[in-house]
Amino acid sequence: MMAARRSIILTAIVAAGVAVVLLAPMAGVERIGLDAIRSPRGTDVAAQILWRIRVPRVLAGFIAGAALALSGMTFQAVFRNPLATPFTLGVSSGAAFGAALAVMTGFTLGAVALTGQSLSAFAWAALSIGLVYGLTKVRRGFSTATMLIAGVAVNFFFSSLMLFMQYLSDFTQSFRMVRWLMGGVDAAGFQEVAVMAVFACAGSLVVFAHLAELDLLSMGDDIAAGRGVPVRRVRRLLFLSASLMVGGVVAVCGPIAFIGMMAPHICRLLVGPGHRTLAPVVLVVGGAFLVACDALARTVIAPAEIPVGVITALLGGPFFLWLLVGGSSERSILYQEDGV
Repeated sequence: MMAARRSIILTAIVAAGVAVVLLAPMAGVERIGLDAIRSPRGTDVAAQILWRIRVPRVLAGFIAGAALALSGMTFQAVFRNPLATPFTLGVSSGAAFGAALAVMTGFTLGAVALTGQSLSAFAWAALSIGLVYGLTKVRRGFSTATMLIAGVAVNFFFSSLMLFMQYLSDFTQSFRMVRWLMGGVDAAGFQEVAVMAVFACAGSLVVFAHLAELDLLSMGDDIAAGRGVPVRRVRRLLFLSASLMVGGVVAVCGPIAFIGMMAPHICRLLVGPGHRTLAPVVLVVGGAFLVACDALARTVIAPAEIPVGVITALLGGPFFLWLLVGGSSERSILYQEDGV
């Protein structure tokens, strides 16, 4: 009975995700007809909008949402913390500082389809990951507590530097910094999508290769070690893979908050905590959720647009409070052994 119910839920999730991805390119001020769909190289306005703007935007949204959601699931299992997010360890603050530095200094030298601002954001995101990792090695360990404390410290450090740079910048530079911090997939093209896809696919392959270890790590280090898992090595590998995946997304889209917290929790409520089932569902739900949020962002006050990071933050705030105050049953599902 439970297997049949789970199969129905999985089918419904996949169908809903496919429907969202297929319908999202049609949402917007400009009406898209069947002629535009049939002519990807057409010269009319509708075809240009569909294939050069909306399709890469939807692809970028799906890849970014899937990567952030999968990273959130990984961090929550590795740290055994239901409130862990992809930005807990200072990745977003390091990337934000890098983007702000590029804006302030006028750095425009891009590479591999990334603008100077995106390249600087990724470089500093990678540096923040290395800094957190280095701080944990200084303590001669790789414990979750040390890593979380190091991440919080790095997060505050880069955030304070970014505020200082905003204070020194003029109005135009400050506006560009703030707009980037709101996050969005509106400026993504096929080249940016390809860059994100490389990071997302590489990180996803590592995570999917260690789903059994994630099940054991979520139950505790002692249990995992007793089952033959090299805890420190696996945790280090998952931490670096998930963080670089987030860094690739943030470099292109900016920080988009709460996807990595909301999607894994919603999926656990639907299919349970076992990562063999949870991981693919998280990918679909996270990607489709961000695509739906972006479609809402570009239509709710059309012809103007809301940055999609604002939409996810508006949804994530109440969800976080519910999880903190009233979601005790959901928090416990992260650590139960049923289905592992």
